[in-house]
Amino acid sequence: MKRILLAMLGAASLSACAQAPQGAVANPAEAAKPAVAPATPATPATPKVAAGSAEARAVAAVRSLNATVAIDKVGPAPMPGFREVVAGSQVVYVSDDGDYLFLPGPGGALFNLRAKRNLTQDTVAGLRRDLLKAIPVSERIVFAPASPKYTVTVFTDAECGYCRKLHSEIAEYNRQGIAVEYLAFPRMGLGTEDYKKMVSVWCAADRRKALTEVKAGRDLPARQCPNTVEQQYRIGLQAGVGETGTPTVLTADGVQLGGYVPPARLREALDRLAAEAKGAAKAPPAGGAGPASAAGGA
Repeated sequence: MKRILLAMLGAASLSACAQAPQGAVANPAEAAKPAVAPATPATPATPKVAAGSAEARAVAAVRSLNATVAIDKVGPAPMPGFREVVAGSQVVYVSDDGDYLFLPGPGGALFNLRAKRNLTQDTVAGLRRDLLKAIPVSERIVFAPASPKYTVTVFTDAECGYCRKLHSEIAEYNRQGIAVEYLAFPRMGLGTEDYKKMVSVWCAADRRKALTEVKAGRDLPARQCPNTVEQQYRIGLQAGVGETGTPTVLTADGVQLGGYVPPARLREALDRLAAEAKGAAKAPPAGGAGPASAAGGA
C-alpha cells in the first residue's frame, strides 16, 4: 500500500540503476573536480493547522506515507467525517481520526493506514477467491513441488508469448516452492481457434503434457469432450482477467500479482504478502494509539 501511495502522491526516488557502478568514473574530467556537498532537502510545504485537530491528523497521515511531499491544502471534505488533502497534485481524503485514506479516481481505493491494508483490494480479492471456488480442483492443471510453500492460480491461453515464457520456467517456480494451478482463459473468445486448443488440452488424457506441448507451439489433435473451459473463461471475465490479459497470476487469497512475474520475484512477492498478513494480524484495532492518529506532522 505504501509504495502505491508514494507514487500517487508524487514521491520521487532514485534507483540503484541510476547510479554509476561503485568505483567507476562516468567522465574522467569530472574526477578532478572538488566534491560538492549535496544540497540539504528543503522542508516540504505544510499549511498551518491546529495541534490535535482533524487537519493535523490528516497531515500526519499523509506524512506517514511520504515525509517529503508538499501539502498544498487541507480542509473539510465534501463528505462528513473526512478531511480533503491536496498533496503533490493529488487529492486524497483522510478520515478525521487519521486511520483511513481514500484515494479517488481510476484505480482508487480505501486504505486502512494503521493496518497498512488496501481495503478495496481486500474486498476484490475476496470476490475473486469465491469465484475460483466454483472451479473444481480436478479441473485445474497443476504443476507443483512435493511440499509447496505457496499456491497460485494462473489464467492462461494457448497463444500469448508471456504465457509460454512463464510455462518454460515452471520447474523453477516449483523449485521456489510455488505450486501453479492453471485455468483456461482463451483470450480471443469462445469458439475461436485459441478456445478450441484449450478444449483439446482439457480433453487430453494427460493434460499436463498437452498443455506443455501447446506452450511449445506444437499442434495437438483436435479433441472434444464435456469440459469446463467455457466456465473457466467466464469466471476469468468476472475476476477481471479480460482487463488484465493473460497470464494473470492470483494468490490463494485472490490477490492479483500481475501478469508474468519471474520465479524469484514471485517468491519474494508471496513472502512479502505473507509477512504483511502476519503483521496485520498483530496490528492494534482502529481507534487505538498509533502514529497515524498522532497530532501534528510526522
